[in-house]
Amino acid sequence: MFYAVDRKKMTSSRRHHLKSLMLSIAANWIEQEKKDLKAAKEAYMAEKCPAPNLSGDQNALMETCKKLHALIDQVDEERYDIEAKVAKADKEIDDLKLKVVDLAGVKKPALKKVRMSADAMLKALLGTKHTVNLDLRANLKQVKKEVKEEPEQVGDWRKNIEDKADRKKMFESA
Repeated sequence: MFYAVDRKKMTSSRRHHLKSLMLSIAANWIEQEKKDLKAAKEAYMAEKCPAPNLSGDQNALMETCKKLHALIDQVDEERYDIEAKVAKADKEIDDLKLKVVDLAGVKKPALKKVRMSADAMLKALLGTKHTVNLDLRANLKQVKKEVKEEPEQVGDWRKNIEDKADRKKMFESA
């Protein structure tokens, strides 16, 4: 069983020895994996591709070659079909990536609030060549304040309602 050991209590030579043991065990495992992989590959090839039977006359060899060429042509067609499917899938993936970028959009940085006059804004928009000094307030409509007549006395409430109705008509007609 392996116990965690404090590094300060272990000497450097002991630590070095343990590291070298671990590396040698790992190297042996890698070597064994390579041997197993090679054996598996040889077994697969022996199963799928038996040794050709070269005994016989020339006609039998020619027939075997024709069969091999037919198999090669079939494999080439399948490979071409698979390559076309892969190319189509890659193109679709690229299109979807572009759609994702379009939908996500570009993150815009947070804008700071800046107090700026209208003239400064126009200079920023139009550049320094076009200096336009506009008095924007001059274009605003002048609203005249009505002098409110103060009621001299608390009069008839009907008269107040009629005045308010007249004011409402004045705003609706404007």
